[in-house]
Amino acid sequence: MNQIIVTQKLYVTPELRRKKKIYKVQFALSVFFMILLFSYYIYAEYERDKSEQVSQDILTSLAEVQETASDNTISQDEILVVNLDQVAETEVTPNVEQPEAAPANLGTYTAEDGKSYTTESILNIPGLGINYPVLSEQSEELLKISLNKYWGPAPNEVGNYCIVGHNYRSGKMFGNLSKIQNGDKVELTDASGRTLTYTVYNKYVVEPDDTRCTSQLTNGYKELTLITCTNQGKQRLVVKCREV
Repeated sequence: MNQIIVTQKLYVTPELRRKKKIYKVQFALSVFFMILLFSYYIYAEYERDKSEQVSQDILTSLAEVQETASDNTISQDEILVVNLDQVAETEVTPNVEQPEAAPANLGTYTAEDGKSYTTESILNIPGLGINYPVLSEQSEELLKISLNKYWGPAPNEVGNYCIVGHNYRSGKMFGNLSKIQNGDKVELTDASGRTLTYTVYNKYVVEPDDTRCTSQLTNGYKELTLITCTNQGKQRLVVKCREV
């Protein structure tokens, strides 16, 4: 029995101790890097949510502007009725100051950090829960905030209005765009407040340098082209829509 114990102790050589220390260090480093990567993922998701919240603030701001414009329209109608009544009774038109008309564009939103974002249209895909303002310019920074106009005419005009957006695994932005099917409805609201409905008629994948989907040859139709990344950013998903 004693010989066995002594023999076992003899097998714990300095080389074995060194290897054990190395394994412990490697294990500790592995745990450290796993925590680091997990922390980075949490932080990145937080930053994405923070940036994407600006787009929702823009929508809220636009809704408030539209509500104010609607209230102003009602007030103007009431004033006109009063004017007509007074003209009938006195045959004199009073000098009544009219309320200012609502702005014709969707406007510019200034975030808490002082940065301004100009909205050109609003894209809504009810079936996928996609509802975002479309910013009038396109850049890496703006793509973190909301959808961007990539190419084309003014919204809801003849031509091919192209919109790009990030494909987030969380489903934000164009994260659910791959689920869209031919025949699905897409709504676009322009600066005048007019909303047109488009129908999806094609969906396909292209290489990043293939820009044929942005062609303005639409045979007089009003079209939408929605573009996002797919296959881990190696290719682009293209969704083609045409006005109903």
